[in-house]
Amino acid sequence: MSFFMEVHCHICSVEAYNNTLFEKWAEKAIAPAIKPNLELYKKLLGLGIKVFLLTGRSESQRNITVRNLKSAGFANWYKLILRSTAEEGTLAVVYKSGKRSEIVKSGYRIMGSSGDQWSDLLGSPMAARSFKVPNPMYHIS
Repeated sequence: MSFFMEVHCHICSVEAYNNTLFEKWAEKAIAPAIKPNLELYKKLLGLGIKVFLLTGRSESQRNITVRNLKSAGFANWYKLILRSTAEEGTLAVVYKSGKRSEIVKSGYRIMGSSGDQWSDLLGSPMAARSFKVPNPMYHIS
């Protein structure tokens, strides 16, 4: 069951985003893949593109995140980047911009980026092409 169905529907979407409830759900490692995203991911790997996965999840959730990604069909990524303890509390756009900057400084070009939050895509450096995936459940600033 999706986070939306399990958490938000039973509270009628009246309450604001609740990180504690989200983390409890995330620990189940049952988030399904969005089919077009998974298809694109596999196509990119097939073309030999190195895929970096950049998430706002904390490093303490690495094992759960890896298990969920693999069970949803994602495998063989180049690098999975999660927040360190020191980065927790940093605004998402600042954190993700900083991580993209580290990727570029290490010699990579960011050709494409996708995310369900504008904070996944905005800031500098930006990808050559960015794709905003709809998310009707919550907004992160």
